[in-house]
Amino acid sequence: MSGHVRLLIDGGDHSAVALVTLSNPAKFNAMSRAMWRELRQVFTDLQQRTDVRAVLVAGEGGHFCAGGDIAEYTDFRFHPEGLRDFHENDVWGGLSAMLACDLPIVAQIEGNCMGAGVEIASCCDIRIAGQGARFGAPIAKLGFPMAPREAELVARETGLATARQLLLEAALLDAPTMQVRGFVQTVMHDADVPAEALQRVHRIARLAPQAARLNKQMLRALADGQTAQALLPTAYDYADSAEHREGIAAFLAKRPPNF
Repeated sequence: MSGHVRLLIDGGDHSAVALVTLSNPAKFNAMSRAMWRELRQVFTDLQQRTDVRAVLVAGEGGHFCAGGDIAEYTDFRFHPEGLRDFHENDVWGGLSAMLACDLPIVAQIEGNCMGAGVEIASCCDIRIAGQGARFGAPIAKLGFPMAPREAELVARETGLATARQLLLEAALLDAPTMQVRGFVQTVMHDADVPAEALQRVHRIARLAPQAARLNKQMLRALADGQTAQALLPTAYDYADSAEHREGIAAFLAKRPPNF
């Protein structure tokens, strides 16, 4: 068994942030089966917490994630049942737990962001990348396609044209290119990425937590094909909430809100 997904809670007073680290540094944080299962557990647990308001996902040692741990592949990839179990339970279990999490998720992308790394980054809301980061999914060199759910996720977040380039050409794209194509929101000097990502996630944590959760639920529903009309029956149930009243009262009083 190699690698772990570490969780650290930073801060308190109901405005903490979760620091989630992909840790398999000898393999540029490639995801083992155990890591996928840990990722699922981490985000399932975070969804239930009321003290955490935002999440930062990063890789250890200057790389985000170099893909899957290929050393494990001969154990299960050559049988349809084992391959299905890996993708539908281990991989999609981790990714779907991230997608179902109502907390804002920031990705700190450095170095290699390949295959599984692109998939994990696709589950994040804000993506901050260093200029030296590289993005790709060169699995055509390994003789297999991307699994359907994972391909749908990547195509939705990177854009279909970029997904075609990553999968069919095995292209490696740099951070400025991924920013132009809308996948990465911020690109900066590599050395500045960790501090900026941490500052960004703490800034999010100071904002209204109920509003963040409601926004994520709404955006997820729209991405899943629901119409705005279908969301209207419960869209304004927050009207009498304490957070809503506090936000308006603080603005009128010209003071910082106490969320």
